[in-house]
Amino acid sequence: MLALLASGSSRSSSSNKLAESENAAQNSSNMSWGTELWDQNENLAIHTNRGIDALDKYANFLRDRVAIETEYAGKLRRLVKNYQPKKKEEEDNEFTSMQAFRNLLKEVGDLAGQREVVSESLQLQIIAGVTLLSKTLREERKKCLSDGATLQQNLTTQLSSLDRAKRNYEKAYRDSEKAVDSYKRADMDLNLSRAEVERYKNVMTSKIQQSDDAKNEYANQLQKTNNLQQQHFSMLLPAVLNRLQELDEKRTRGFREFIVGAADVESSVAPIIARCMEGIVKAGESINEKEDTFKVIERYQSGFTPPRDIPFEDLSKCDPDSVQDSHYSNSTSNHLTMRGTISANKLKKRVGIFNLFGSNKEDFSDLPPNQRRKKLQGKIAELTQNIAQETKARDGLMKMKIVYEANSSLGNPMTVEGQLNESEHKLEKLKVDLKKYQGFLEKASQVPVATSSPQASRNQLQNGHRTSRHSNGSADDHHDDGDDQPDDAGSLSSSASPESGLGTSHTSLPGSGQGSANENAIGEDTYYETEVETLNPLGTCRALYPFEASSEGSIPMNEGEELQVIEIDQGDGWTRVRRANNSNGWDEGFVPTSYIECTLYA
Repeated sequence: MLALLASGSSRSSSSNKLAESENAAQNSSNMSWGTELWDQNENLAIHTNRGIDALDKYANFLRDRVAIETEYAGKLRRLVKNYQPKKKEEEDNEFTSMQAFRNLLKEVGDLAGQREVVSESLQLQIIAGVTLLSKTLREERKKCLSDGATLQQNLTTQLSSLDRAKRNYEKAYRDSEKAVDSYKRADMDLNLSRAEVERYKNVMTSKIQQSDDAKNEYANQLQKTNNLQQQHFSMLLPAVLNRLQELDEKRTRGFREFIVGAADVESSVAPIIARCMEGIVKAGESINEKEDTFKVIERYQSGFTPPRDIPFEDLSKCDPDSVQDSHYSNSTSNHLTMRGTISANKLKKRVGIFNLFGSNKEDFSDLPPNQRRKKLQGKIAELTQNIAQETKARDGLMKMKIVYEANSSLGNPMTVEGQLNESEHKLEKLKVDLKKYQGFLEKASQVPVATSSPQASRNQLQNGHRTSRHSNGSADDHHDDGDDQPDDAGSLSSSASPESGLGTSHTSLPGSGQGSANENAIGEDTYYETEVETLNPLGTCRALYPFEASSEGSIPMNEGEELQVIEIDQGDGWTRVRRANNSNGWDEGFVPTSYIECTLYA
């Protein structure tokens, strides 16, 4: 019951407010400045000036807002540009989180565009309209005030004329009264002659005539003044004041339209902004952690199997004099380095030390098996797409040539012949490359490939000397101890053939045919020149699988072959070995750690 009463009272109050507003509108339509404010000309002039100033203030507000919108849009675009993925980050674009971030940046860029639309619309539609209206209103107000001043000046002039006429009439009337009194006294004075009495009479008659003329002039001016004053306050001035009223109402109406228009500009982009927000939400919801986890596995999976268990060696069953501490090392995560093979004696700075063992990456043989197959498949897909595009281009050129041959006025067929031959050449080359990479993929699917190129992570140079890490985690720096002369026990392979990837070093393997006479053939600005010390083998290894040396710096081996280990795996997946050759020399190079079983000495 109370709710019904409250609802009824609220409806009645709203109805009363509506009726009051309608009555106020009706009363305002019946009222005008000309009749109600006929004596407030100055106040109305001040009011209209303040109203136009308020309109100009609103225009300045819009200009400041446009500047803020423009600055905001510009900063959003710079933000999007600064956070765009770099080229080196393009490989991460396959992850859903990175794709969502790119979509987020796109939506934020669209938001910036909508803020620019708001800024431009406010500038062109609202601010321009406010400025034009303000200018028009000031001109109209100036004219109205000028007309009102003219009317007031005319009325003031007429009032001055009436005042002069009244003063003249008062003076003439007093003079005529004096002349009448003088004539009466002269007429009663018997001492005066007839001529003198006649003169007083003429003066009296003249003054009376002047008084009558002044009276008539005063009456005339009074009538004119009353007519002008009535016309001024009933017609002329109300017309001017009504024009000021119309001017002020026009300003007020324009104010309303401009505020609503500015809101409409904002509302017009609201649906697009809402869609941008929906796009951002959709981008966030598209992130799939499981899919990203799978892609991480797909990217970094090498295809190798974990290392086998290290065998137990019973020292009690071994000869104490020949006890050798041996262990198995084939894990790519093993960072043990028993002893370096390159000393830091008299290192001379050269360019390219880290490219000492070059890698032939055409077949991606320096990558793990899974990654190699993935790269080859991507290359094959790219070549297939290029072949399709080039085929379409060739077919288009052939059709153009046929058309030119059929109608020579359209063009010379010989101009297309050169392009057609070039297209055929490109297509043939692409097909050859496709066949080559298909062969690489077929080979990669049959034979496992090592994890990385043997030159990776080799010869860590720190301040001109090498740091070797031992099994206890310590690091020993090998400095120049003054013993620069290498012995004949063997050293780093330094064949100058293109296949080895090695330049001519200071010392060479025995029987290699290379000596110090060739070391100056290469300028000192091409690589690091190192003096090599003779090292004893660190252990032996047996080949578990056959290996074909496809990378520079590596050597081939057959299954079951025994080799000497001269530098163990440093975490790059490669072990350095050597074996005796038929010319009483040594062959040195790198083999995959996962292809061998090592037995290291104590």
